[in-house]
Amino acid sequence: MHWKTRLDASSAGARRFVTAATLAILLSGCAATTVPGDAGCISYAEARLARPPAASVAEVPPDWADWIADLDDRMTGTCR
Repeated sequence: MHWKTRLDASSAGARRFVTAATLAILLSGCAATTVPGDAGCISYAEARLARPPAASVAEVPPDWADWIADLDDRMTGTCR
């Protein structure tokens, strides 16, 4: 039965390696798409600086204001 314990430990080690390798591959792909300096994020930051004053939001229909706020939250979160 000693061989079974050694095999189980080896199998668990191999499983950890495969899991770590899979996570590394997935996370490296994510890092490549969200690097600081991304052209889309730079463009969005510039557009945010040129946005109209907050007082003008009262003139926007509520559905549009909600959509704009949601878009801004998502883009800001993505580009951090």
